[in-house]
Amino acid sequence: MVDAFAAGAVTLAESSMHMPSIDDFLPPEILFQGTPFAINRIILVRILATIILMLVLGITAARAKLVPGRWQSAVEWIVNFTKTDIVYQVMGEARGKRYVPMITTVFLTLLVFNLCGEVPGMNIAASATITLPLVFAMWCFFQYWIAGIREKGLGHFLRDELFPKGVPWPIYILLSPIQLLELLVIRPFSLTIRLFANMVSGHLILALCLSATQYFLIDVVNKVMMPFGVVTFAAGMFMYLFEVLVSCLQAYIFAILTTAYINMSYPEID
Repeated sequence: MVDAFAAGAVTLAESSMHMPSIDDFLPPEILFQGTPFAINRIILVRILATIILMLVLGITAARAKLVPGRWQSAVEWIVNFTKTDIVYQVMGEARGKRYVPMITTVFLTLLVFNLCGEVPGMNIAASATITLPLVFAMWCFFQYWIAGIREKGLGHFLRDELFPKGVPWPIYILLSPIQLLELLVIRPFSLTIRLFANMVSGHLILALCLSATQYFLIDVVNKVMMPFGVVTFAAGMFMYLFEVLVSCLQAYIFAILTTAYINMSYPEID
């Protein structure tokens, strides 16, 4: 038995198993190489996901009935969930009406893009590079600034952000630079890194489990190692279901934090 496991260990060391790496998120260009319009696999997944999302919403709206069927009810439930349980729950109906289209776009787009990592044939989340989460985060904070300046004026908005009420004035020497850093850097990048890191880490762990499964069940020469493939396959199935949950949860968290941040720019109601 010891000799068998020793032989298996030697085989494992000598053979080559493909290990997922960060290079998976920088795939080579497959269309229009060498031009400003070059497209790699992740961009292609984004384009396909966007087309699918627009077709689903467009066809559902075009065929909408007074008494909705199951499909229309499901789509309307998602839209109403975003409106009532995210936007109105955080901002209230009067203030939130302005932002329902934006937050619905953010939530549905990130939900579909995140779930692309669990779709066979796509196999990678369309939000798994830092550029897309950063674009959505910057959209959030442009709206944050616009709302604050519109409601308070630029001077009052900056005063409230940099010099919070109720703080002894000497503390502002330390607090104001921190507040400025939070306003310009920390908040947008916290949104960006949270989504990006979750999508990348989930993809790497799932890919590692499935690569190990292929190695232990198919590629390995010494069949003593095959039971490890059963373990890694079970772990891969668990991670797949967990990634579906994380994909939905991250879209929800991004949408609700975006709503909360924009709401913070409004004057407090006494």
